[in-house]
Amino acid sequence: MAYRINNAEIDQQIDRLVAGVVATADGYVDDTDLVREIIVTALKLIKDKTTRADVKMMNTALKELRYSSLVVSPFQDSSRVAVYGSARTDPKDPNYTMAELFSRRMALDHGWMVITGAGPGIMEAANKGAGADASFGFNIRLPFENGANEYLSPGKVINFKYFFTRKVQFVKESSAFALFPGGFGTLDEAFELLTLIQTGKSDLHPIVMIENEGTGYWGAWEALCDALVTQGMISASDRNLYMVTTDLDEAIEEIMHFYRVYHSQRFVDGILILRLHREVSEQLLADLSTEFSDIIRTGSIDKIPATQDEVDTDDYVDLPRISFDFDLRSYGRLRVLINRLNDSAK
Repeated sequence: MAYRINNAEIDQQIDRLVAGVVATADGYVDDTDLVREIIVTALKLIKDKTTRADVKMMNTALKELRYSSLVVSPFQDSSRVAVYGSARTDPKDPNYTMAELFSRRMALDHGWMVITGAGPGIMEAANKGAGADASFGFNIRLPFENGANEYLSPGKVINFKYFFTRKVQFVKESSAFALFPGGFGTLDEAFELLTLIQTGKSDLHPIVMIENEGTGYWGAWEALCDALVTQGMISASDRNLYMVTTDLDEAIEEIMHFYRVYHSQRFVDGILILRLHREVSEQLLADLSTEFSDIIRTGSIDKIPATQDEVDTDDYVDLPRISFDFDLRSYGRLRVLINRLNDSAK
């Protein structure tokens, strides 16, 4: 059933309004069904007698999501790594230097762009390393901060009121995540990333925790994760969802290796589809079907053509793809499977 106001006159007015705007939007991709639902949702706030505070929050959130998507959209063909870390890190700190060098190498050597929280410290180092042309800043408006750092172009800085919309855009717009030592905010981002991937609410991405040797930061964090495994709060295989390292070469290789064969994923009718940059052998798929039988509910891992759902949305239809009936729980094991696929490119 269509999502409507259920008032014939108002529903017709909405249809005419949407059609009128589409007629003036050159090259618009027809997602008018979803735009119409957004309008209906907004109008239902009136019928629901929603409080002004709640309406203001929803209004601001939608505007922030729309504008940030608009700013990043011209760069959709570029891979982007989100860099997190403390705003308090001094430029003389070796972790500042590492963040700067990491971002410079990702930008210059591999053509990636960098997204930071736009602030000082590690964020400033990352934007400095990548340079303004390869940097975005997702700034959160705080009373004690002075705005974006000097290494960002004004046109690539997005100011957010809400942490939750900012977090959504960080995850949506990034293909990899690099976390340097930081405070509550950095740890919050680390656990949220892992929670989203562990529960399947986000696609798999490479996550690297980086620190200068001798810092002792991520070692303490790993000790906590060890306790979570020991007490049965997470699975031992969940440790595959991230890497801790003091070696920039290792960190960068972890990110680049992840996309050597693997491209992206999608579920269609409950079946997991992995899109690939290149074909893989039938023998490899047979070996993987045996090695990872514990996460395959039925059948095996097989090559398939693009599904109709993917064709309908023009979703990387030219790429080779494989699929299997994933158990929807073992994302740490799935991460290892993707590593095996990528190893085949050696």
